[in-house]
Amino acid sequence: MTHSQPQRRGFLRYMGTLAALSAPALQAAANEKDKIVFPPIEAKSEKPEKTEPPGDPWNERVGVAIVGVGRISVNEMLPAFAQSKHAKPVALVSGDRAKALKVAHQYNIPESAVLDYKDYDKLANMPEVQAVYIALPNSMHAEYTVRAARAGKHVLCEKPMANSVAECQQMIEACRKAKKKLMIAYRSQYEENDRTLVKMIRNKELGQLKEFISVNSQHMADPQHWRLKRALAGGGALPDVGLYCINASRFLSGEEPVEVIGNTYSTPGDPRFKEVEESCQFVLRFPSGFIASCTTGYASHKSQMFRLNGTTAWAELNPAYAYEGIRLKVSRQVDGKEHGSEIQGENKNQFAAELDHFARCIQQDQAVHTPGEEGLQDQRIIEAIYASARTHRPVKLAAPGSTRGPEPQES
Repeated sequence: MTHSQPQRRGFLRYMGTLAALSAPALQAAANEKDKIVFPPIEAKSEKPEKTEPPGDPWNERVGVAIVGVGRISVNEMLPAFAQSKHAKPVALVSGDRAKALKVAHQYNIPESAVLDYKDYDKLANMPEVQAVYIALPNSMHAEYTVRAARAGKHVLCEKPMANSVAECQQMIEACRKAKKKLMIAYRSQYEENDRTLVKMIRNKELGQLKEFISVNSQHMADPQHWRLKRALAGGGALPDVGLYCINASRFLSGEEPVEVIGNTYSTPGDPRFKEVEESCQFVLRFPSGFIASCTTGYASHKSQMFRLNGTTAWAELNPAYAYEGIRLKVSRQVDGKEHGSEIQGENKNQFAAELDHFARCIQQDQAVHTPGEEGLQDQRIIEAIYASARTHRPVKLAAPGSTRGPEPQES
């Protein structure tokens, strides 16, 4: 036996050990070396100090192209990358190059990575871009998702998923065929208070769920805004802000509605609502007898709340669907008296939470929690509500099968 043979065998054993480790284990091991721990300095009576776990090294993060440089990208998603641990912005796609360059300079994105929509397919030749975040008018979601999949990129698409069931199915099929992940940006399903409430429900802390009552409204002013154009938005208040009520009732209850009743209204002569509805009121009936009663609108002062009534307690989020400041309140009988308590979460950035879940699923090749099937089911419900409003009759819904992936990992 030569001197080099034991060394070679040792090296092979080492490589075999690495091969046996899962991707998550390797990533955790890589991050562990960057972990920082401070000795405690405050009394045990105080809230424990918390140092955030380390993020991935910059060169190991998932590179994301932002498609559409509008309000939600500039004001919410791009700033969220500062709190992300697994993703980074590496490219922009916009029809307004001057605006996009201003944004690019803020996020150290090279000018060569700022593309026009006509150059979108060039993403296929940009290996630093592993995924795209689509924040375009609803009517453009299907086209740009399909083209991203063909370019070999994973897709995080804003809600509502698309303007029709057929478009949703087209998006799912394109990503399936390309073997790329498609996630719909249901940020509430990754928000800390919502996650706390889901755990309470699963642990029967509210008893049996009976009712979900929700309002999500805002006051639109500009008649020319794309959200008030049917061809671009697909509808008015219902698919934009009413969608939150639909999705919350589904993911909190863990059930799918079997029947809907809907009604829409627009103030006669209001120039904002020539093409889309001003408001929508709808009821969703679930197999267990659970009922969701919801109101959504575009012409009233902003109101974002829901109450979930169970047999032994109720829980409320108010505001419920906001980007920040969400508060969870629970009330139940304690020693013969009604006892209300507010559960204070850390209110972490919702956009960073959904972004990191998406990036981790790419890194670890795992199924996303809110895939295209989740958006498809909401679109089916939206179309059923519109059908009920037109016919003034209840509309039955078929069971959709699985719509949601594994629960998101705890941060």
